[in-house]
Order: sequence, then C-alpha cells, then structure tokens
Amino acid sequence: MSRKKIKINTARKRLPDIKYGSAMITLFINNIMKEGKKNTAMRIMYGALDEASKQLKVPQKDILDKAVINLSPKVEVKSRRVGGATYQIPQPVTDARGQDLAMRWMLEAARKRKGAAMYKKLAMELIDAYKGEGSVMKKRENVHKMAEANKAFAHYRY
Repeated sequence: MSRKKIKINTARKRLPDIKYGSAMITLFINNIMKEGKKNTAMRIMYGALDEASKQLKVPQKDILDKAVINLSPKVEVKSRRVGGATYQIPQPVTDARGQDLAMRWMLEAARKRKGAAMYKKLAMELIDAYKGEGSVMKKRENVHKMAEANKAFAHYRY
C-alpha cells in the first residue's frame, strides 16, 4: 500500500461581495480586515474603489481587476538547501498565489503611506497599480529580476 498522501482541493468557495458581485473584492476585504471588523474593512474597500473611479473615470470593478493583474508576479524565488549551500531557486507562480501576493503587497504599501485615511491611501495604491507604476510595481520588478538572476539554479527545482 502506498504511503503517499492524496492531495484533495480543500479551497472553500467564497461568496461574491454584496455591492459588485465580485469574489476578488471579497478576498481583498478579508485581507484588509483586522480583528474581525468586516464592516470597517468593507467601508475602506468601497471607499477606495469609489475614490479611485472618480479620479480615473473607470468602473470600480475594472480598476481592481486590472490593478491585481498588473501587480501579480509570474515567477518568484524560493530558498532551497543543496549540499550545505542555500540557493534561491526561481519558481513559477500560480494565478491564485499571484493574486494573493499582489493584494498583500498593495495593502502593505497602503499601510506604509502616511498622512491620509486608509481608504484614500488604498485608492492611491489602486490608481498607481492601474497605471502600472508605484512602489508595488517596483517590488514586482525586483522579484522578477531576482528570478532572472538565479535562473542558473532552476534545475534544483523541487
């Protein structure tokens, strides 16, 4: 009898959000949320989308979709020990992980900004990501450069 575990997809289906019917917005709200304060997170998200759509004159749902697509990385590096040395090995990123990384990076950058309400800071990050510029875009480019620089170690991939 084989001892290998059978992998079962245990990802739960997330309900789409109330206002726009988008599962991605639900994920973003859940990432914003701290200490179970979902109403506050929803207020921040919807306020940011409204603010960004006023400035860009684009529908709210399209702003988030394009921003996440622009920011999601295609490859990343993971550390692996081989014979006493640690190598940074480039790995392809799945779509779901790429979306998750993009959302986390955007929130991290918004929280680092100073001098405004959270919904305004998040709106600025959304606008920058929509245009393909800003600190999060720079972070994505750095991840891609790191993967490109360590391409020689790709044969150590799991």
